Amino acid sequence: MKIDIEFNSGAQLPMDAIPELARQAEAHGFDCAWGGEANNKDPTVMLSAIAAVTKNLKVGSAIYHILGRTPATLALQAMGLDELSGGRFLLGVGSSNPTIAKWHGQTFDHPLGRVHEYIDIVRAAMAGEKLAYNGKYFTAQNFKMAFKPTGRKMPIYLAAFGSQMTRLAGRITDGVLINMANPTEIRRIAAEVRAGAVEAGKDPARIEIICKIRCSIAPNYDTAREALSHALTYYALADYYRDLLGRMGFGDEVEAMRAAWKSGGFHTARKLVSDRMFASVPLVAATSAPQVVEQIKPYVEAGATRVILPYVAASDDVVGEMKSFIDYWSPAVTNSLG
Repeated sequence: MKIDIEFNSGAQLPMDAIPELARQAEAHGFDCAWGGEANNKDPTVMLSAIAAVTKNLKVGSAIYHILGRTPATLALQAMGLDELSGGRFLLGVGSSNPTIAKWHGQTFDHPLGRVHEYIDIVRAAMAGEKLAYNGKYFTAQNFKMAFKPTGRKMPIYLAAFGSQMTRLAGRITDGVLINMANPTEIRRIAAEVRAGAVEAGKDPARIEIICKIRCSIAPNYDTAREALSHALTYYALADYYRDLLGRMGFGDEVEAMRAAWKSGGFHTARKLVSDRMFASVPLVAATSAPQVVEQIKPYVEAGATRVILPYVAASDDVVGEMKSFIDYWSPAVTNSLG
């Protein structure tokens, strides 16, 4: 069981504070520092800074979306991060969503086929092959890295929660990255990913089940809940997560929030986050770090092999809160989770 930290998922940390925070996370036993990609601060810049100032802390993308760069460009970035970190980079990719596709002037369609082709090209490029790929969705001709790859088999993880994408993750990658899924969904996803691995003749026990659990600590529960309600509202309004939350039993709440958003905006929708919904998703509002640990346990019991903790600050002291959260952690705390 591994516990990781994620920077700048819900807390917009100053970039110049992250190297020190990463060293602190390494000293306190976190296994990996992850960075996500949307319209937040660039994860490649951040992960490069982390890799340059640490020795053992892994660095990972959770996730790079396939519509933000060509496969050849991602291969170059991944190899660069892996070389800079001395073989500590974990590559997480995902199919994106209609909103992010529009940001980049791209079309979001056929995500299964697109992801499969994209990963095929990235792997070939990272192996040093000269590309001659003519797929249905992607083509790549005559690209070849101008340097010799290390030969390390870089782990690749796929963001997924739908049945087809989770099985694809099991067939073609080293594991799955799961966002906004409760323990019941974690069990379902883990079973489907491992079934996909079996279909591909792989050992299902070697598949990583990685999940995110956002957390916030404040002097009182309501303040921490308020901080996390922004993230829940964002996902409730996103198409794919709308389906996931519906499967988890919150279809009525999500539809009410979407209607409120259309009529009154984001904060009108946020006011409709119900206690029932909040308590049943991977958001931990706490008044102490030990409370966070206790609420992680059901996810480990559900099959998570690695848990990412994106910390969301409940005050304006974003850096100070992150330091305090990291300070609590230790290998002993991680070992207590099993």
